[in-house]
Amino acid sequence: MDSDKLDKHSFDDLDRRLLALLMRDGRAPIAKLADILSVSRSTVQNRLDRMLQSGALLGFTARVREDYEDGQINAIMMIKISGKSTTQVITNLRRLPELRRVHTTSGKWDLVAEIRVATLAEFDRTLREVRQIDNIHDSETSMLFTSV
Repeated sequence: MDSDKLDKHSFDDLDRRLLALLMRDGRAPIAKLADILSVSRSTVQNRLDRMLQSGALLGFTARVREDYEDGQINAIMMIKISGKSTTQVITNLRRLPELRRVHTTSGKWDLVAEIRVATLAEFDRTLREVRQIDNIHDSETSMLFTSV
């Protein structure tokens, strides 16, 4: 965003209840949501529009169970950054589509990246690309096998 930065949305109880319903069923019709929340359809629509416009709600997605994605290689990479270049490193990491999420953290590691690729060759290439980013001092990667 530029200088016309939007104000941060402040969630109230109705917003939180609406979001909880959407996280369970992102395809629920407005009328059903309104009925469950005991408000009008226009109230639900206005709340959704406001949250989308402010950027508090990023959109609606389909979630797939992890065990339905056969052939995927999942890993966690812990990353240590040298100097005060966290923002620059994060910007470069976000350019890699294989990194599903990047988290800031406390402790020994500065960042934790979630990696998902289809093949070991892609996994190897992704690790090399991450390690070539300027100011990444150290990293440690663990493949994920089974969710329990």
